[in-house]
Amino acid sequence: MRWKQLQHIVQDQPLFETSLLLTGEVTPHQAQRQLSDWTRKEKVIQLRRGIYALPGQNPHPFVVANRLVPGSYVSLQMALSYYHLILEHVAVVTSVTTQRPVDYENKFGRFSYRHIHPALFYGIEYRLLVNDEYAYVATPEKALLDLVHFRPRGDSREYIESLRLQNLEILDLEQLHRLAERAGKPKLKRAASIIEAIAHREAEEYEPL
Repeated sequence: MRWKQLQHIVQDQPLFETSLLLTGEVTPHQAQRQLSDWTRKEKVIQLRRGIYALPGQNPHPFVVANRLVPGSYVSLQMALSYYHLILEHVAVVTSVTTQRPVDYENKFGRFSYRHIHPALFYGIEYRLLVNDEYAYVATPEKALLDLVHFRPRGDSREYIESLRLQNLEILDLEQLHRLAERAGKPKLKRAASIIEAIAHREAEEYEPL
């Protein structure tokens, strides 16, 4: 495939895969050699083996996260920051996957993947992020429960209070409890009760006179 052909094919795609070059009699080896040459000449940007972008593209980090590990969703601190539930700056896009844990760093940021049991792989939305870009992201309730799940003693009141959760009015507390019940883990059930109590306390503190 010639360079102009590739530009024409991927001009509206923020990311593309090696398989895009497998047209006609092109073999995977030939496609990889061509991409390696273009990468060396900085005509394309390699995000990981098999995933590329053209210079000048600026895909949303959540879109990149989904594509780096298919079958993953953004969660934990990054999702909580996205929903404005925590105010701290989050530098790493952390996702959840049923595959092995892995980390990537490329032009578009740092990406970390945590392994979760398939039985806990739920509570996900395919969200419109900006323009026409969509990505799989945990719901606010599931992002909180995922954080508790992965954190040692994440169900302690001290830890949950330390998160300094904000804007708790966006949480669906009934859904929070349903997701915790579905997991069947006492740790998540305890955390859901503590989060609900904090949400009620915050609502009372800011109730208009």
